[in-house]
Amino acid sequence: MIDTHAHIYLKEFDDDRTSVIERAKAAGVKHIILPNVDTETIQAMLALRNSDPLFFSAAIGLHPTAVTENYQSALNEIEQQLNTNQYCAIGEIGIDLYWDKTHLKEQKIVFEKQLEWAIKYQLPVIIHVRDAFPEALESVQKLNCKALKGVFHSFTGTHENAKEIAALGGFKLGINGVVTFKNAGLAKTLLGIPLNNLILETDAPYLTPVPHRGKRNEPKHLIYTVKKLAEIYQTSSEDIIKKTDKHAKQVFETIIFATD
Repeated sequence: MIDTHAHIYLKEFDDDRTSVIERAKAAGVKHIILPNVDTETIQAMLALRNSDPLFFSAAIGLHPTAVTENYQSALNEIEQQLNTNQYCAIGEIGIDLYWDKTHLKEQKIVFEKQLEWAIKYQLPVIIHVRDAFPEALESVQKLNCKALKGVFHSFTGTHENAKEIAALGGFKLGINGVVTFKNAGLAKTLLGIPLNNLILETDAPYLTPVPHRGKRNEPKHLIYTVKKLAEIYQTSSEDIIKKTDKHAKQVFETIIFATD
């Protein structure tokens, strides 16, 4: 299993990070991508990536909830990091209007600038969208670049949203523990979406799947998302893992896997 999105460099894991990693490996996780949040998380993320570069990859970006009117200095620091050529993707980037709509203008500017970097550096993007799908889609479409690819992280949209993402060409849908939530409706939505559109993620420490919902999430819980997808697509867990691993490698081409 490849966990394409986990933040286990955060303080929530400071007390047992080594054990979390050991449990992930024991559960069958063979690689984890670590997306950045803001300028304060870069060093912790890199320290974890550097501790085991065959097991971890890092992505660099400015999360939309970290965007303020003083976004330029943060963007400058992100771009400096990008120039070091040590990242597998640009992320986590996007638009989030769930918590605050105050900086929508700034969020769009920052998102589109990072999309432009992805094109320039030929890197995939990890896109965060919350209560802002039309705005995010507009920004991606605005660039009109077929070479742009990546993942719409933590997809919880409609079947129509999925079709619009598929029409972009090179994007997958990131599926995590939300698919196990009874009231989320995602399982029903996925019935009309081909499996080849999907990749796996946890978003640890967030979005813990049933039966551990309400507790801190960690990569070993990826197996519950796999089992739910196997149920939805009426196939085996092994088939889900094989296919989603393949899709992850299509998106994140530069990753070096310990088992390759």
